[in-house]
Parts: sequence; structure tokens; C-alpha cells
Amino acid sequence: MHLELRHLRAVRAIHQAGGLARAADILNITQSALSHQVKNLEDQVGIDLFVRRTKPLRLSSAGMRLLKLADKVLPEIAAAEEEFRGVLAGKTGRLHIAIECHACFEWLFPVLEAFRKAWPDVDVDIRPGLAFDAIPALGREDVDLVVSSDPEDIDGLEFTPLFDYEPVFVASSQHPLAQKDFVEAEDFRDQTLITYPVDRARLDVFSQLLMPAKVEPRAVRQVELTAVILLLVASNRGVAVLPDWVVREVRYNSDYVTRPLTAEGKTRRLYAATRSEDTHLPFMAHLLRLARTEPVKLQRGDG
Repeated sequence: MHLELRHLRAVRAIHQAGGLARAADILNITQSALSHQVKNLEDQVGIDLFVRRTKPLRLSSAGMRLLKLADKVLPEIAAAEEEFRGVLAGKTGRLHIAIECHACFEWLFPVLEAFRKAWPDVDVDIRPGLAFDAIPALGREDVDLVVSSDPEDIDGLEFTPLFDYEPVFVASSQHPLAQKDFVEAEDFRDQTLITYPVDRARLDVFSQLLMPAKVEPRAVRQVELTAVILLLVASNRGVAVLPDWVVREVRYNSDYVTRPLTAEGKTRRLYAATRSEDTHLPFMAHLLRLARTEPVKLQRGDG
């Protein structure tokens, strides 16, 4: 038996309408075409699906089984069609994000909160891109967006600039380095450096300052939470280097001092990596706009 969706729709429409003429109107086909569909289906199953000469037209027991199937299958088909229409219109979709920047959670959550209100039908998830290779995962479609400070030239991927930030030295106001106008790589040799639990190559203090100068801190203490890093710094248990959007709340706190790295300071840029065909989807474009503006509010202290 070759059962098609039009057969299920015909059975359900006739049951609902109680006759061929009204069912044909519902299906927007001629009564003759509907009769032909019913006859074709009954010829295939070898049994009558309707009890003839009754008003309204009633389904036979075999017809009722098909109606049960139609009531189960057709709503699922309709839901899938609606989902596909939403995807084509850019209203729905999947947005799984990988983050190669541990501190990015500080600004990403306000971005996603604003995004959620505008795009409630987009499935959003976050995967810290610290335990796996995020960019290859983007190419495999395991994730849909990667936040990274290291753009690459890869076919099929786009790296959209988001915003610039400054990695900032943070210490207790009682720390000897608090007397300096800026810090340099050599200043870290006898310090306990408090960092996120991230590979050194992904930490600005190492990639931009210490590794080029071949300087090793006296000790490195890894801490998961920003609040705990700041607590340890305030207690003079070590020093840290954090993005400027993280230290916005401590710049004017008398327990801390913040200083630039080197006399000129260091500037870094964050990017959003996406697959080229996804970059201009309406919901993706909106997220990128938010990701360019919301962090700047935090840098200014507006958030």
C-alpha cells in the first residue's frame, strides 16, 4: 500500500465535513478529484473506508484506523512545516555558542538576555570552548558561533569584529606594584599570578606580555570565578590581569588598583566566528549587533 499525506488529509477532512462536497472545499480541490483519491486509496487497501448511503458520511472501522493515524501524523507534519517556514524566514533556529574567553561570561549573559526577549523561538545554548577545539566544532556544525580573540582565514567561516578591550593589571591597593603607573613583564617574576583555569595561550597576560618576554611568574594560582579572583587580589594573595569590562566595578574601589600593561597599554579585539551562510540570518545579525554594543556599556560602567 502506498499511503500519502493527501490520503490522510482526505480521510480527516471527510470525517470532519461529513460529506465529499464540503470536504473538497476544505481541501481546496474538486469533489471529483477527492472521489478519485478515496477510490484510489480503497483500491490499494482492498476495503471500504466509508459507510456509503449514510448522512453524514461515516468512516468504516478501517477508515477509523486511518483517521487515528492522520490525527497523529498530520499535526507533527504541520509543526515541522511551520518550523521550516520559521527557519527560512529567519525567525527560528539554533544558536549554540562556544566561548574561548573565560571572562566573556561577564558580558555575554546580558547580551543573551536581550536576545532572548527578541527571539524567543531560537534555541540558545552555551558551551565553554575551553575543553575542545571550538573552531573545528563550528565547521562540523556542532556549534553555531564561537567567541574568540584569534581570527583565522578558514574557508566557509567568517570572523566578525565585536569590540576592542584592554587587559588590565589588578592588585591590592597595599601591593608594592600599586605605586607604579603601569606594569611590565619583569614585574611579574616575583608575583603569584591568579588566573582562570585556561591554557596559557588563551590568557592575555601570557600571550601578549609574559610569553614574548620569556618571563615566568613565581607562581600561578587558577581560580574559576571572577569574584573569587578579585577577593584574593583584595586580600593581597596575588595579582591578576583581567579585561576592562570585568574590572569596571573595582576601578574606584579603594581596596584595588588597576594599571595598564606597559606604558602604551595592550589592546585586544574579540570576534564572533560563524559559518558564512549563517552570518546574515536575521537572528544571528541581531545577536552580533547586541554583542558589539552591550559590552561597551559595561566598559563605560552603564551596565
